[in-house]
Amino acid sequence: MEEPSLPSFEKHPRQSRPAVPEPGLRASDADRDRIADVLRDALGDGRITAEEHAERIGAVYRARTLGELEPLVGDLPVDGGARSQGLARPYAAPAHTAGAGPAENLAAVFGTASRKGRWRVNRRTNAFALFGAVEIDLTEAFFEQREIVINAASVFGSIDITVPENVTLRSTGTGVFGGFEVRTVEAPDPDAPVVSVTGFSLFGSVDAKPKRGKRLKNLRAGR
Repeated sequence: MEEPSLPSFEKHPRQSRPAVPEPGLRASDADRDRIADVLRDALGDGRITAEEHAERIGAVYRARTLGELEPLVGDLPVDGGARSQGLARPYAAPAHTAGAGPAENLAAVFGTASRKGRWRVNRRTNAFALFGAVEIDLTEAFFEQREIVINAASVFGSIDITVPENVTLRSTGTGVFGGFEVRTVEAPDPDAPVVSVTGFSLFGSVDAKPKRGKRLKNLRAGR
């Protein structure tokens, strides 16, 4: 007699988990921006204090790898549309922007640094002042993209930013024992460039304002 054959069970293929980014990978500017947005929301919700926000936001823009970024928001909940989108894909590659280019860095440590006159503005400018002064003058600059981000970090120093009076100026920065004064303006023309100033000041100052009489002639061309 033939032995009864045992029923065969087909094994379901094991579902693969989504790839987890290696903590040693280099962080991009977009990665830092998403973490900074979560910290800004947490400050607004009262989950962290202004001092904690300033400490963490400073660490965000000093971080070089993904592993350094993740712990900065590890104790914060992920809820809400924009925030969950930011953390659900915290390390997605940023969309390419025409003319974006690499970030420009200005640092003044016990000294001065400035950017003014006729110059082409990158998508992002990082400014750092430690017992020094940084000046960023955009009134005669070439805007090759509509959205500009200036990340300003001032520790016992000062950062002064001036923009044309017909562009939009916004702020998401924080002052801790210092001033973070941005005179926000919404340009009437929807095609006007948008300059967003983010970062922090610790025993220092960050000041951004439009300069009267200085205007971009062609907002659509950004010139």
